[in-house]
Amino acid sequence: MILIADGGSTKVDWIALNSDKTERFKTRSEGLNPAIVSKETLKKRVLDNINLGPLRDEVTHVYFYGAGCGTPKAIAALKQVFQEIFVHAEIVVAEDMLAAVYAASEAEPAIVCILGTGSNSCYFDGKEAKSATASLGWAIMDEASGNYFGKQLIRDYYYKIMPEEIRTKFENDFNLEDDYIKHELYQGEAPNTYLASHAAFMFDFKDHDYITGLIENGVDEFFRYRVLPYGKGQETPIYFIGSVAFYFSHIIEKVAAKYQLNFAGAIKRPIDNMIAYHKKYLIK
Repeated sequence: MILIADGGSTKVDWIALNSDKTERFKTRSEGLNPAIVSKETLKKRVLDNINLGPLRDEVTHVYFYGAGCGTPKAIAALKQVFQEIFVHAEIVVAEDMLAAVYAASEAEPAIVCILGTGSNSCYFDGKEAKSATASLGWAIMDEASGNYFGKQLIRDYYYKIMPEEIRTKFENDFNLEDDYIKHELYQGEAPNTYLASHAAFMFDFKDHDYITGLIENGVDEFFRYRVLPYGKGQETPIYFIGSVAFYFSHIIEKVAAKYQLNFAGAIKRPIDNMIAYHKKYLIK
């Protein structure tokens, strides 16, 4: 059995294939970001999945592409966890940007961006994916991501910038006690995921001027830091991956037009496109 996974900080989408490349099942586990989550928790989250745990001895290959897998240390940590679980399997662990490239552009040159719990981008020349800069994560980067917008919403609530009708619902939907927020940010296991959990709130007011302004400012910042440095023009398609990108694609298109760039589309869940790529190029 072959496992292919698209892993974010919040959740991981898995697809299992039989040896003849037919689909066996799809499943989802909690996020497996090795830069934030301990090895013990990573292992537990995989074993707790009702499909992955019981069938682990049948797995022959694991192709895992995940957030936080951009350094040798993080890759080695997650690889060790998987090797302890899937003892008969060959393990491949790579950054989620590579999965985004497989899902979006296949083998054509493009700029590929992720806007999910976190954010990132790369330029794919048809053979290699290269980033303009390393990603330092949720605390100081991740422009236009779920955790970025979650942070903006909480700040605006506390600074009383948030419009009253939105503020009232925000109070009803979340625990906004300062001690609770500080605990989650500075002592919680996954502060980026905690912040991103607030971002889905924006969908309830997606046509409100306050929310559209928030999104547009964040996307503009993302373009300035994560797209413009590649120095590409209209000839290069720009693909976006992730739920934030999918639901606010009209704003991404607007910002791309402002910079005279080619927004080629947004994909909410790249896992299906990844399967097609693996069947065609990677699985013998």
